Amino acid sequence: MEHQIKHLGIIMDGNRRFAKRLMKNPWQGHDWGAKKVEKVLDWCLELNIPQITLWSFSIENMDRPKKEFDYLMNIFEKEFLSIVTREKIHKNKVRVKVIGRVDMLPEPVQKAIQKAEDATKDYHDHIISFAIAYGGRQEILDATKKIASAVKNHTIEPENINENTYRKYLYTNGTLDPDLVIRTSGEHRTSGFLIWQTAYSELYFCDKLWPEFEKEDLIKAIDEYQLRERRFGK
Repeated sequence: MEHQIKHLGIIMDGNRRFAKRLMKNPWQGHDWGAKKVEKVLDWCLELNIPQITLWSFSIENMDRPKKEFDYLMNIFEKEFLSIVTREKIHKNKVRVKVIGRVDMLPEPVQKAIQKAEDATKDYHDHIISFAIAYGGRQEILDATKKIASAVKNHTIEPENINENTYRKYLYTNGTLDPDLVIRTSGEHRTSGFLIWQTAYSELYFCDKLWPEFEKEDLIKAIDEYQLRERRFGK
């Protein structure tokens, strides 16, 4: 019996190593990484995968050298601004979301993100979420603080807090838990990616660096996922 993938998570790893292999400045790998994102969106639309979450930039990445940080922020700003008028996004009714501590990003990037989210906020056929300035532990801490504040303000009673309550305070509120999470670059860990949401996700590790990832790699991951028996702890 085939399991339909309704939500695919991808930890996009290996841009810097790819650039070094080509004897380029490490941060130039992010250009190839950004181009790959657009291709992956195409593949997911073809395969009718309605939700995708892409880990694009972690909290730990915030301390990257200034030149690399600025280079990557410029890519983010440019890409989110382009989404506002990108025909493919509107034709396929793709809602764009950004999850993470967005307030840590430079103001021009925040404004570009807001424009992309506003331009697609009424779409529901597909959702693509970008995890930027994101950390799984930080997400849980932020949700806990919001719940504690709600309890303090008497809008939530402690005895009424359950999993569904908690979900509403996570960055991912409104999206499904990932069925499959793919990590590129040969690293065999999730590094805190959607800690709460991936409790029962299937994991697939690909040896290729992110800019090398191709459609056949995605198909291979999906084929392996289809062979697995999902028991959800039962």
